Amino acid sequence: MKIVTAAQMRDIDKECARLGTPTSLLMENAGRAVAEETRDFLGGVKKQHILCLIGAGNNGGDGLVAARYLHGWGAKVSVYLCSARPANDANLQLVKESGVTCIEAEHDKNSVKLDALLDNATGVIDALLGTGRMRPLEGIFKQTLERVNSVKINRGFKIIAVDLPSGMDADNGAIDPACPAADLTVTLAFPKPGLFCFPGADRAGLIKIADIGIAASLADNIHTELLTAGWAAGALPARPRHANKGTFGKALIIAGSINYTGAAYLACGGALRAGAGLVTLAATGTVQSVVASRLAEATYLPLPETRRGVVAVEAADIIRHEYAKYNVLLAGCGIAQDPSSAEFIASLLFKPGLPPLVLDADALNILAGIPEWWQKIPDNTILTPHPGEMARLGNLSIEKVQADRLNTARKFAALWGKTVVLKGAFTVIAAADGRCRVSPFANPVLAAAGTGDVLAGVITGLAAQGLNLYDAASLGVYLHSAAGEQLRTEIGEAGVLASDLLPALPAVMNRLKHSGGTGVQYAAGF
Repeated sequence: MKIVTAAQMRDIDKECARLGTPTSLLMENAGRAVAEETRDFLGGVKKQHILCLIGAGNNGGDGLVAARYLHGWGAKVSVYLCSARPANDANLQLVKESGVTCIEAEHDKNSVKLDALLDNATGVIDALLGTGRMRPLEGIFKQTLERVNSVKINRGFKIIAVDLPSGMDADNGAIDPACPAADLTVTLAFPKPGLFCFPGADRAGLIKIADIGIAASLADNIHTELLTAGWAAGALPARPRHANKGTFGKALIIAGSINYTGAAYLACGGALRAGAGLVTLAATGTVQSVVASRLAEATYLPLPETRRGVVAVEAADIIRHEYAKYNVLLAGCGIAQDPSSAEFIASLLFKPGLPPLVLDADALNILAGIPEWWQKIPDNTILTPHPGEMARLGNLSIEKVQADRLNTARKFAALWGKTVVLKGAFTVIAAADGRCRVSPFANPVLAAAGTGDVLAGVITGLAAQGLNLYDAASLGVYLHSAAGEQLRTEIGEAGVLASDLLPALPAVMNRLKHSGGTGVQYAAGF
């Protein structure tokens, strides 16, 4: 599913008109979709008192159509006009003819009528601004939304935003202080980037994407996508009945040190649970002895150590003689940043003949200290930085990374010629050719030590099974996050361990496989 910016959405609307689809039809479809989602969200319309806040543009027109449908279905509907509508506005005329109460804000002295409507409201539809240009809220818009926000604290009515909560930037998620905290956002035709960026994401609530009759093909030239259950189901590697372990690939994982033995266990477990046929842990004897006591299914390649648990430089030669046997190599989880480890990583990665790579954690931190590191490692590489690691790799601040995650990942993937997985809420996966995918999940369950090691392992396990690196990274992110969603439902947001993700992964894949992604729902709604 494509994610479109405000400018791209305007271009798509224009192309619809050029092809003969009138704006009035799109508005009718959008308004009905908003009404249907509102009805479902509120649990029906009988005994509901719904207040529609209406602006001047197409967003306001969508709200008027929604008001008409909800009224026709039996809800008690009131319209509060915060801007003058065109004199020949057919949708406003239809609303008035149907008997819906319409109040003009400019004639509502001290907002007395608005306060009375809010006192009785069970639902408020925000149809003020939509994807229009982000600008500071002021005047009647600011006043109205501040009253809505204030009254909601005590009244507890639900807010349903049309396309976007008013005051949110469609492209980057920046918000005006008066931007309402919607309980449901019905975004029209395609989701917008700002819905997956903070702080805007915290104001969007549950996100529903409404089909309003715009052909998906009109977004074919847009290269930013939202990961969905349907896509994930279709991307799962095949599991033929005649398979053997070689069918599902072999992964070599270089991980762990004396202080981070768990990282090696979690990375190997992630690759195995993702379906890799064989996983070998290359680690020092100290690390191997600990991990082997927990993970009987992996094989092991012992590496020399300079001191207890720290890999020696000559280990690179041992691995170099072995990696031709493997489909993918993961390096970095918990190897530490000891000078010996840094020399080992450089000696290993800066030589030709490597299989496809997944680089995580300390491998990334080591590379960040090497000038023009990206020119010294193969292009068939996945990098999996969290925001701090991304900042170090790109020589910028964490704040700058987080302020524009999507474009940061896209920019550096192109600059470095690598696939970049920028981890965090709404993880971004960017390919070197400009394609980008966004995870629909923002889950505090995954904000715990070790979950990144599991993700690196899952991506590695999928790459071992033959997926191209961009798809392996994307599917790995989706499965990892969906497993987190399952655990949030079963256990709660606090206290989930990274190792809890491991048994959840096959269950997620099985559910996707047998449903085709249809009807699979997580808290994110996708």
